[in-house]
Amino acid sequence: MSSSTIYVAVHAGAGHHDKISEKSMKQAMKRACTEALRVASLPGTDLLSVVERAIVELEDDENLNAGTGSNLTLDGTVECDAAIMDGKTGDFGSVGAVPGVKNPIKLAKAILYHSRKLDKLGRIPPVTLVSSGARSFAMQSGVETVDPESMISKQAKVDWQKWIERYNEVREEIIPKAIASPVGAIQDTVGAVAWDNCGNVAAGVSSGGLLLKHSGRVGEAAIFGAGCWAQQSADGKTSAACSISGLARVIGDAFHFAENQEGTDVHDMLVNVLTERFYRPAVGHGIPRPNAGVLLLTTESGNSKPRLWCAFTAEGMAIAYASSERPTPKAMILRRPHITNRPDLPEKQPVYITALSM
Repeated sequence: MSSSTIYVAVHAGAGHHDKISEKSMKQAMKRACTEALRVASLPGTDLLSVVERAIVELEDDENLNAGTGSNLTLDGTVECDAAIMDGKTGDFGSVGAVPGVKNPIKLAKAILYHSRKLDKLGRIPPVTLVSSGARSFAMQSGVETVDPESMISKQAKVDWQKWIERYNEVREEIIPKAIASPVGAIQDTVGAVAWDNCGNVAAGVSSGGLLLKHSGRVGEAAIFGAGCWAQQSADGKTSAACSISGLARVIGDAFHFAENQEGTDVHDMLVNVLTERFYRPAVGHGIPRPNAGVLLLTTESGNSKPRLWCAFTAEGMAIAYASSERPTPKAMILRRPHITNRPDLPEKQPVYITALSM
């Protein structure tokens, strides 16, 4: 792959990103882009490995909710979800609620590769494995496993202790939204998308899931069509890769429709999907300000370079990107106009969208 032009973009989640953690978050995302491009320069590397390497860097950062440092379950343990997808073949691999696997994205990729092999007994290979079965597969496949306790960071333990005390105070009652909303917001997902000049795309996602989630809970990051999506046309002229929570395949299908529908563009598609398929239904179910974020890399007919789209309903979203042509990563925390200054935003314009030329 060393002769190809590679573009890579990563995100560290949509939600509230405070100024204190901004510097370290940007550094982590820059490292992810740099490492992804380094791997891309090696002979024989595929795009899945580029995406994997980017996400490994994010999983290894204790300040992010993926891999080491993930949110803790109700029982005080780390259980991770991850998925990866190849846009050329449509192949997919994922893990859910897996304990003691240092880099869940590596296991997801190992499962994807395993699914391509023919079984001598004619069995259908898995594309998703969960819990202890996923960990056993990791050990059999040479994916690094560790003592589950070693993946608990000091900050994750502090956060868990704070919220478990609140949980214990109200566990005999219906938890009021004033308490439930903040803990539900502590769920950032990380992800990456990549493209090469042959039109190939890949995408991946990794998450520690919700703070205080039930042990065994499989989150959106592990579900086919939910956490990530990658697709490309047969001629490689159009392609899309996205990393998101919950709407990945919907975004992919909508992009395909927009490409074949005159007068429809990606911006309008993102507004429609996030507003009509996510935001308004969530508000209708009593969630006052539902959070979602999309990192979408697209190429359209007639354009030789991809365009990076970032769309979110949250306060902000952390992203970074780089390419083999411009290898110095750019990292930023995108923030929407403050809602208190624009009372019309939540109802009339719930989605913030920006497009970046790479």
